Amino acid sequence: MSRLSIVFSALVVLLVAVSPAAAEDKTITVFAAASMKNALDEIDAAYTARTGVKFSVSYAASSVLAKQIEQGAPADVFVSADTDWMDYAISKKTINEPSRVNLLGNSIVLIAPKDSAIDNVTIAQGFDLAKLAGDGRIATGDVKSVPVGKYAKAALEKLGAWQAAEPKFAMAESVRAALTLVARGEAPLGIVYSTDVKVEPGVKIIGTFPAESHPAIIYPVAATVTAKGETGDYLAFLRSSAAKTILEKYGFKFLISPTT
Repeated sequence: MSRLSIVFSALVVLLVAVSPAAAEDKTITVFAAASMKNALDEIDAAYTARTGVKFSVSYAASSVLAKQIEQGAPADVFVSADTDWMDYAISKKTINEPSRVNLLGNSIVLIAPKDSAIDNVTIAQGFDLAKLAGDGRIATGDVKSVPVGKYAKAALEKLGAWQAAEPKFAMAESVRAALTLVARGEAPLGIVYSTDVKVEPGVKIIGTFPAESHPAIIYPVAATVTAKGETGDYLAFLRSSAAKTILEKYGFKFLISPTT
């Protein structure tokens, strides 16, 4: 074999070895709260159209995602539905703390199936959720770990409604799972984010929880400590006016001044 052939063969082997890694480097892996799915899918599609970078996205409860990242799951970005689970991830040293931005706000609402006879409930001190549910169940995320459930419990405790209503709760693995239970009529009531209702025609809002009844609903976003180089540009896009327009369309509140 000639020297030229040897060099050529070596280059072919090198290219074959490098290509998969190069392709992988053009994919950003995002772990995001379930409530972000529709809005983030649209944002990611817009980013891919601009840059060619593709996405692998896992949607689940923030608690589940934070623990998966802690256990070594490969992720570049974490989007949490509350500050507690982002703080947890930072405490486990899995998050690049300087990259963190408290990006979005939301609200929690009481929902019922679209054809429910229940309508226009006033949620205030003394609100009797247990009586409203009757013999039915109230669906929300697990109040011990899933952010929407934690917000729901805090609000009901503040309003004096938790003790009576607690036995009626059906704890779901995520806010979207709770949303589905109500949409299918398997639970006559549910507590989800207002943004979830925008993407599920099978339910309606029958009441909104006062903002002062629970901790502020904040969605922090950050890169992980193992994030790829492209992640910084993506996080910048999430803070942009283009992303703000999409997120507000889905009902999220943009908590920062957008970049251009």
